[in-house]
This record gives sequence, structure tokens and C-alpha cells, in this order.
Amino acid sequence: MADFINQSERENKSCVIAHDSRHKSKDFSVMAARVLAASGVKTYLYDGIRSTPELSFAVRELGCTAGIVFTASHNPPEYNGFKVYWDYGCQMLPEMAEELVEMIEKVSFESIQTISYTDALDKGDIVLLGHDIDDKFINNVKAMRLRKNLDKDIKIVYTPLHGTGSVPVRRVLRECGYDKVFLVEEQLEPDPNFTTVRYPNPEDEKAFEFAYKKAVEVDADIVIANDPDADRVGLSVKSESGEYKLLSGNQVGPLFINYILSTLKEKNSMPTNPLVIKTIVTSELGRKVAENYSAACLDTLTGFKYIGEKMELFAKTGEKDFIIGYEESIGYTMSPFVRDKDAITMTLIACEMAAYYKMLRSDLLNELENLYVQHGYYVDDLRSLTMEGKEGGEKIIQIMEHFRNAKIDHICGFKVASISDYQTGKIKNMMENKLMNTGLPESNVLKFLLDNGSWFVLRPSGTEPKIKIYFSITGKDIDTAKTVSKSLINEVMDIISQI
Repeated sequence: MADFINQSERENKSCVIAHDSRHKSKDFSVMAARVLAASGVKTYLYDGIRSTPELSFAVRELGCTAGIVFTASHNPPEYNGFKVYWDYGCQMLPEMAEELVEMIEKVSFESIQTISYTDALDKGDIVLLGHDIDDKFINNVKAMRLRKNLDKDIKIVYTPLHGTGSVPVRRVLRECGYDKVFLVEEQLEPDPNFTTVRYPNPEDEKAFEFAYKKAVEVDADIVIANDPDADRVGLSVKSESGEYKLLSGNQVGPLFINYILSTLKEKNSMPTNPLVIKTIVTSELGRKVAENYSAACLDTLTGFKYIGEKMELFAKTGEKDFIIGYEESIGYTMSPFVRDKDAITMTLIACEMAAYYKMLRSDLLNELENLYVQHGYYVDDLRSLTMEGKEGGEKIIQIMEHFRNAKIDHICGFKVASISDYQTGKIKNMMENKLMNTGLPESNVLKFLLDNGSWFVLRPSGTEPKIKIYFSITGKDIDTAKTVSKSLINEVMDIISQI
């Protein structure tokens, strides 16, 4: 990483480092700082655990060449990771990351230089970051509020799942006047073993076990959980029956879009060219909501780095006015100062949104139903198949090649309207017999769009021996959508089982 930074054309080469609460994260961050400093890269090191969005913010705030955060996000406790950012505050894109990997593979461990941690601090080669930059980040988060004088009569249960969100989220909510925040005490302290939860992923309802107990105890309106590096927002809402319903990213994203755009419209603050950015495996409901407010909706490949790339592009060109970026896996940002998923800001906005609708004698479930009535019902699902070893890898290749080459023009009683092959960069429009460009980078992904607006996507994982199949089905009512969803999933999975 030090060599990669030093070969860049940037002057005043520097890097900022953050770490989460996982095993060895602090040790890794200190060692990285010592290596970088010894290589002539000025290094800024947070004085304790910090979230991923805070690292993204710091890269641009400090004018750094790069950033590193040691985290494995929502993975089990035995994992850790080295997440790398470049100067625009976004994770490295594949082309740059591949160059870095090539340099890593050439490293001779005997040649690595280090410097004493205390010596580097004394010389100013390593600079510790603390309250000053925290304050700047928090002030930026608070500035994202849309309704500062809102009645905050809402009961919120919050858990950081033993991670980095605890301090910044609690501070933001407190300073913004939310005084009915009930904390899951068992999960507030950083814990690398995530002792109270098997899998610290707020997409998984099992991670809400302790939070739900607290929610029932205090009769909470909403329950929010962040993953350990605080870049994802799990949001659960109390239903009319008193039970709590966990919303998906495909549901929360459109709710955010509708709330933000409707508020901007109400306050006559709508920008000239509003833009929503989502990924190709995210439901089309968000696009429908955005277009209802004359906002454009742009698709990217899966991975928030691609959303961050577009944020940077339009910030430079001024061609579009970024509103929100999101993906189906509960990652969202509306923060121009964060080029990654930002659970700190979006937890605040989720609370504001829920409080606003409560003031109107509604709630998030009612508002979601209103969106369905207006734009159609959507049922989304995901199937993940693990195929380990050499045979498993070959099987994944065979599955992709089958769907790439088979002449599939009907499925589940619907015509195939188009097939997007992101590896070749081509979209085959079956209805008009046209060939078009995807306009996106090369990626081994296939998307089948049906003539009723439903779709499914096949995407091999880049990091695990898995192939993921995403489904998004739309219908005039929820029962129709569920029926079609079940049939489509069965038919696609049956094809796969026979390959």
C-alpha cells in the first residue's frame, strides 16, 4: 500500500487509518501506520475504534491520498479485512485494486521497513486523530436533517451490535433532540466475539433478538441496528398487531427516496437535476418513486464503490444533483461528505422519517403500502448457492454459460423482454430485436427482464465459492406478486439443478 501511494502522482502523500472492534484490528492499524510512516507516507491514525463512514469522510476532509479501514463489516467474528479507499473517499475500483494486488504479490517481507510507533508520533510522521475530526463529522451529519424542528415524540430502540456505531449514533440522536432512545445495553460495548449475536448482520432478523426484547418492554415505534462497522442500517417497525417487521433494503430505500424528495418538494428546495443511484440487483420500486418526482434513477454494478464513483463524477461535472444512493443489502447514503454506505447519517434520517409520519398519524408500514398502491407491489428474494472446491467453481461456470447461451425467450409464463450480459457489455432487446450497450464496466453478471417488469439476476460471488440469484417480481396486488415470485424462483432453481 505504501509503494502504491508513493508511485501515485499526488503530492504530500498521506493516508488515514481507522479500525473497528474486531480481533487484532487495533494491532493491524498500528502496524500499517508504522509501515506507511517508514515509507515516507504521512499517516493519520484514529485514536480508537471508528466507523467506515467516518473513515470515508476523513480521507477527503484531510486531503489524503488514500484511506484504510480494518473491518470485516457484518461477517462472523473470525473474519477481518483490509478495506482500501482512494483520494475521493470511495473504495478502490477494480482496475486500481488489481494494480494494488499485483504489488502485494511482489512484496518481499524481508524488505519491509517499519518505524517505532513512539518515534513516528514524536516526528509527526503518525498523527493521532480524535475529537476535532469527530466533531466535524458529527456536524456534517446533523446538517443533513430535513426537518430540524420536528416533534420527536417517537420511541427508538437502538443497538450497534457491539460495533463502532454506538458513540456517534447516540451522540447524533442526543444532540438532535431524540430523548426517547432506548439502548440495548448488552450490545453497547465493543466486543470482537459479538457474544450476544451469532452473526452481526442487521439484514438477519436473528440479530434483533435482544433489541426486540427491549422494544416490547418499552413499546418502541421503531428498532434500529447497525452492523459492526456502522455502514448498514437494519430497520424494524411495529405493526398494527404489535409485532415488529424487519424491512428490507428494497423497502427502506424507496421510503427514504419518497421522504427526501417529497420534503424537498414541499420546501421548494428540489434541485434542478435530482439523481437517485441504485445497483442493478436492487428493486425497481425506487426508480418508480424517483420518477414520480421527476428525478433520474441511475443503475450501477453491485458494490457501493460504483455508487461512490458516480457521486464523485457528478460532484465534479455538476450535471446531476445527487440525492441518495442505496443497494438492496441495507446500505444507503445521502451524505455528500461520505462516499460509502453511511449508517450514522441514515440512522438519523430513519428516525426523522418515522417521527414525521407518526406526527401525521401514519407509520412506515402504512407509507410503504401507499407506495405499493401507487407504483405496484414488489416481492424480492435472494437465493445463494455455495459450491466449494474445484468442482464447485466449474459448476458455477457451467451455470453462467448455460444461461448465457441457452435460448430462453419465455419463463414462468412471461416473455423475456431483454437479457443484459454485463460481461460482454451488451443488452439484447428481445421485443425489438435490438442490441444495445449496458454502459457499465465488465462483470460476470446476467440479468433477465420479463415483459411484466419482473426480473432475475445471476451473479457469482467475487470473494466466496457462491453464486447468487436475485429475484424481483412485480404485480398489481401482493398475492399476485407472491404467486409469481414462487413460480419464477422454482422454475429458475429447477433449471439450475439440472445443469
